[in-house]
Amino acid sequence: MAGLYIHIPYCKSKCIYCDFYSTPQVETMEQYMHSLLCEAQLRQAEISSHLKTLYLGGGTPSVVPTHLIAELVQGLHGIFGLSQIEEFTIEVNPDDVTQDLIKALRKLGVNRVSMGVQSFNDTELQTINRRHNSQQAIDAVQTIRNGGIANVSIDLIYGLPGQSLDSWQRSVKQAIELEVQHISGYCLSYEPGTRLWAMRDRGKVQQASDETCVAMHDTLNGMLKQAGFEHYEISNFALPGFRSRHNSNYWNRTPYLGLGAAAHSFDGTTRRYNPSSIKQYVEALSNGHTAFAEEHLEPWERHDEEVMLRLRTSDGLDLALFKEHYGAVALSKLLSKSRPHIERGLLLHDHTTLRLTPGGVMLSDNIISDLMWD
Repeated sequence: MAGLYIHIPYCKSKCIYCDFYSTPQVETMEQYMHSLLCEAQLRQAEISSHLKTLYLGGGTPSVVPTHLIAELVQGLHGIFGLSQIEEFTIEVNPDDVTQDLIKALRKLGVNRVSMGVQSFNDTELQTINRRHNSQQAIDAVQTIRNGGIANVSIDLIYGLPGQSLDSWQRSVKQAIELEVQHISGYCLSYEPGTRLWAMRDRGKVQQASDETCVAMHDTLNGMLKQAGFEHYEISNFALPGFRSRHNSNYWNRTPYLGLGAAAHSFDGTTRRYNPSSIKQYVEALSNGHTAFAEEHLEPWERHDEEVMLRLRTSDGLDLALFKEHYGAVALSKLLSKSRPHIERGLLLHDHTTLRLTPGGVMLSDNIISDLMWD
């Protein structure tokens, strides 16, 4: 078992684009944090080797009082033993970052911070209902670094309502100038059930064109490449040696355990997923049993996941390993389906791997769909 993910579903407010499970109802927080340790105790047998990565995500883990985070981490030490953790990441919002918070997190062993910045343009931040402004994000990076945590990742979003290519360039330039080690750049997604989806339907916002999003992606890729970043996954860029180890395990299909409401786990063949409900989650744990449902993946489902996840990465799909997993016939079919995309310059086949080319990245959904199991 390589990684442990803990879902902290609390947020002070909801961004208009967010479809992750989160809630502002912090009155349940203390009971929820206790339930996490109950679940960890019940599921410790699922850990078959030393944990290497620990990731506290959300939601916004930085809204949780540090004494509750400390109790959680100390409890996890007692249950799993965290002596071999190589990467301990916590997600934060810029407006939560203080010297005292970073000091407390560092004392607990946190050595990587992932911060949702999204934009360095205040108007864009207000449009998507972010609580911070650009200066707070800039100051937060410095506070994290001054507090002794040297590995900082920030998220940026392109295709925002009203965002121009020039504004996007300035945000990327600012991110580079902050000398962070990792940048995740996402195209804004309109998800059913979000405020953003409803605003678009009512004509309150206009979705950026495909051409604009491609231009913004190309700008991001070019500027970060020039600044020395590796484009190691479709949406992720890192300076050498600073790839996200925890997230890389997802793309490599390495087993991991997820604890908390809405958290998912994977052991190589079976996915387990907790309910997206604090009430259901806490009730199950208070009654002494786990809350997850599970799904055993059929060979075709494992095939499709491996193709999708591995092609997201710059390392691509290892064809020898693919053949070992699914057989020579499946490999032959995969290469046959790949041929039109190879001829168009969207996929690269170098006999050992299959990879998306830079031109294929923005068309990845269509390409990957074509390579799915018959």
